[in-house]
Formats: sequence, structure tokens, C-alpha cells
Amino acid sequence: MTWEARVAAVCLLLVGAGCATRQEKTTSEGILPAPVHTSEMASRTDVDPRVRRYVLPSRIVWHSEDKTVENPDMLLVPRSGQVTLDASKPCVLRNDKTGQAGVLLDFGKELHGGVQIMVWHTKDNKQVRLRVRFGESVSEAMAEFGGPKNTTNDHAIRDQSILVPWLGTAEVGNTGFRFVRIDLQDADSFVQLKMVRAVFLYRDLPYLGSFRCSDERLNRIWATGAYTVHLNMQDYLWDGVKRDRLVWIGDMHPETMSVCSVFGAVDVVPRSLDLIRDETPLPKWMNGISSYSMWWVLIQHSWHLHTGDVSYLQQQRAYLTGLLDLLAGQVGPDNRETMPAGRFLDWPSSGNDPAIHAGLHSLLVMTLRAGAELCDVLDEPTTKDKCLAAIEKLQKHVPDPAGSKQAAALIALAGLDDPAKLNREVMAVDGPRRMSTFYGYYVLQARAMAGDYQGAIDCIRQYWGAMLDLGATTFWEDFDLDWTANAGRIDELVPEGKKDIHGDFGNYCYKGFRHSLCHGWASGPTAWLSEHVLGIRVAEPGGRVIRVEPHLADLDWAEGSFPTPRGIVKVRHEKLADGSIKSSITSPPGVKIVRP
Repeated sequence: MTWEARVAAVCLLLVGAGCATRQEKTTSEGILPAPVHTSEMASRTDVDPRVRRYVLPSRIVWHSEDKTVENPDMLLVPRSGQVTLDASKPCVLRNDKTGQAGVLLDFGKELHGGVQIMVWHTKDNKQVRLRVRFGESVSEAMAEFGGPKNTTNDHAIRDQSILVPWLGTAEVGNTGFRFVRIDLQDADSFVQLKMVRAVFLYRDLPYLGSFRCSDERLNRIWATGAYTVHLNMQDYLWDGVKRDRLVWIGDMHPETMSVCSVFGAVDVVPRSLDLIRDETPLPKWMNGISSYSMWWVLIQHSWHLHTGDVSYLQQQRAYLTGLLDLLAGQVGPDNRETMPAGRFLDWPSSGNDPAIHAGLHSLLVMTLRAGAELCDVLDEPTTKDKCLAAIEKLQKHVPDPAGSKQAAALIALAGLDDPAKLNREVMAVDGPRRMSTFYGYYVLQARAMAGDYQGAIDCIRQYWGAMLDLGATTFWEDFDLDWTANAGRIDELVPEGKKDIHGDFGNYCYKGFRHSLCHGWASGPTAWLSEHVLGIRVAEPGGRVIRVEPHLADLDWAEGSFPTPRGIVKVRHEKLADGSIKSSITSPPGVKIVRP
């Protein structure tokens, strides 16, 4: 059994010991709970599906003057997790007339959780007060609360004071972070630190899907997208581990596509779908946004295609048919969508009303088409006919994308206009500029429909790759290539004369440091590279039939794997001297592979 598996097994038993509703047995020790079995996890709300892992900092980014901080590098040294009486080379923070003590730690990559602070001795053997600041960037961890760069404690407390004991350990924090600054707040005092380690809280899942190719930049992008969505797979599928730690159902679609490409059928997706369904009785709109109810239908469609789980789909029958009836009525006498207030595509589209109309109109076509297919599975012909009748009306109106790449992508995906024309006139203009991390996935999908695989791959390299160039280990809530001009990295103190890529930019809900640097909706390239470069597409529900059609563009080779409910499909493609592609494909029993 691997170390990770042992940790998972122990954690399952420990969380089981805290359950309030379970079978109990009498032992000589008293009353103990029965252990929790993995098969029960999906239906239990009193069991945490996550595990804890300790992570040491990888470097000291900054510390105050030498007289106030002694031996900071000892915080990088592995030690036992037990405080002892005798201090051995402690890191000492000391406040006196020479100044205030503080140290900034880098844990190497974005994490979710908090930190554990182990203390040896303190002045007079008394508790001391520390200020702990978490940051997704160096500048966020160094920032004061509020201010012009909008440092917040929204959704998760990232700046707080805590008491730590003499000869003891304290844990603090539950947020997304990579950097932690610790300051001693008590005047004329000191604290000896044995260790500061991150408490990493995550789902211990195998990466069943994989991707490698001849371009290491694309390999890093695929892996970073996979890790981004992995961090957001907490008890539910969150939007962001710092902000928003909520289930935003529209944002879940690109996350779900990445989950399917990397992890397969994980219960976090249906748990999240059901949570929002149960909290949104009809005719309310999910998350208060009408388009997000449409995304719920589209996720149900994608989830059924990848899992083939008819029993789960049947549980959605009443709500799904009721929602489709409601959506089929959102067509006016002029054949244009009439979606109500809360008209939202993504934040960068805000203010462009014609683009929002074009996007909602196209999204309604896509939703009703997906709904009609689900009605076929459920044998709901009446609702199916309503969907098809509404689609017939909507197809009589072809909206103008109004210069929006997001709107153009949805028009193409809905089949309302020629993808090649939309790509040439809108989506391919200026490369990845004026794009968003959320709808970037759909722009990539539409460019693939137009046959512009090279353009899409170049877009991934330039747009998502630019975040890596700035020190990202996860992908961001939003990003604009124009921000990169004269900008510093997120993993360094911003040099004099440079822009702060985190604190100086952002709009709408993501201004300044409120901007999330780990947002699951930005993971789209992971799913896209698996689908279009590896060429693996699910053709029939449950992966019974997989279509393999690789598009290497300027790559020499690509290889990887893709999870299905019947097992893992593996492929390797090599470009030959004449430009043709040689493919090697292995598939599990029960999976039929088709080639174009």
C-alpha cells in the first residue's frame, strides 16, 4: 500500500469516528463507531471525502532584519511533527527596539487548506500573538487589509491574528494559498518556531487521464489545468479555493469536462449538480442567473455521455422536464430568445448587450438540443417535442456576435452560422486577446469546429502559457494578455517600476487581490488537448464507442490516456515524414474504437 493510500485509509477511519449517525459497538474502551466504507462515501454528508497531507515550505521569500529573525532557513528543514522540550536550531522571531519580526514562506505551488505552526519556547513561557497572512501571490501575502488593491477576507479568512502556545502547536486557515507571511505581534517578545508546514486538504484521486506531446509548454498547461480543477474538487466542486468557494453551476461545465478527461466519474460532479437542483425550486434560476440553469442541463448531458449512468439521469426526470418546459417558453414572436434578467455570459462580456443576446440565444439552442437528447433516453416525447419546436423557431434568427469571441464561439457551437467564417472574422483576430479563461474553452472548441487546430494550439500556448511565465501553478479567474506588459511575477516581490500582475488589474468581481488565481473554469485546455490533440471523443454514452481523430498541427507526437467507465483508453500518435499520422491505440473490453 502506498503512503498516500495509507493516509487515506487512516483518514477515513478517523472521520468515521466523529460521525453522529452510525451503527455503534461496545468495546472495553467504551462506545466506538463502525468504520466508514468507501462505497458509502457518495451518499454520506457526515464524512469528509478529503485527506490531509503536510507540505514544507520550499523557500524563504523575505524576512525582516537579521536581528529580528534568526535561522529562517531552518523552516525549510524536515523535522518531526512533535514539539519537544529542547529547542534545536529554532527559527526565532524577536520584537524589540531593533524592529518587528516577520517572515514570508513559499510552499512551491498553490494549495488548499491552512498551516500548522509548532512553537518551542516563548518569553516567560506565555502564549504569543502572531499575524498570519495567506496569499496566492507574494504581493497578496504582503498586503495590508483593504486598500487600493482590494485585499479581502471574502469567502475565506486570509488575514488574521492568532494565539500560539508555549511548547505547543496551532493550526490556522482554510483557504487557497501558496505564500504565508507570519509576523510576531507582541511587543518586547520572542517566539521559537520549530516548524511551519502547510496542511494540504484535498481529494486523494489517481490521475487516470494523461497527456504528453513534443511541446513541453503544452504538457505543463495540461497538467496545470488538471491540478487547478483537482484543487477545486473539495466536498463539492467549487469555483475557486480562495474565492469563490461556492458551487456556481455555469462555471462547472468546463470543470466537468476536465474532471471527465482526468479523473473519470467522480461523485463530486453529481453531488454538486444535485445540491443546486435542490436549492433552486422551479421556476427560480440557478445561482440567480438564467443562463446557469441552461448550463445545468448541458452538464447533465455531458455527464450522461461520459458515464452512461441512466439511473442517475432518471433521478433528474421531474426537475429536468420542468426546466426544459420553462426554457422552451423563452422564445419571442420574433424568434429571438427572451431570457429574463440576470442575463450573464461571463464578466468580460458585461456591458456588450448585443453579444450577451447572441450568446444567450445560442446557448438556448444548445441547451434545448441537449435536453431533447436526454428526453430520448428518459422516454419523454412531449418535452422533447417542445424542445425541438423551440429550436426550430430560434434557428430562424442568426444573431450578430458584436465582435465578441465568446458570443461567436457559442453561435458556432449552436450551428447557427459558419464556424470558419466566425473564426476568420472574430475568434482568430488578434490571437487570444479579448478572451476569458471561462469561455476560452468554448472559443477553442469553436476554432476546432472551424478546422483551425493550429490557431487553437497557438492560442493555448500564448494565453494559458503566459500565466505560467508569470509564476502560476494554477490557472486564474481571468486574464488579459495586455496585463503582462512590464509586469512582475506572482512569486516575487514586485520590483520597482514593475506592475503588480495580481494587485493592479482586474474588473467587476475580481478587482485587485480579490482576483482568484485558482479558478476551475480556467482548466479548459486540459479537456481540449485530450479531445482534439489526442483526438479522443466519447461517441456513445458510457464510452461504449470512442472516436479517435488526432490533430497534431505542428507537434511531432502526442500520447496519453482517457478514462471511461469500462477502463482506460491509451493512444500514441506520431507524425511521419510525409505528414501522415501513425497511431497506436489500446482500449479495454467493451469499448469500440472508431476512426474517421
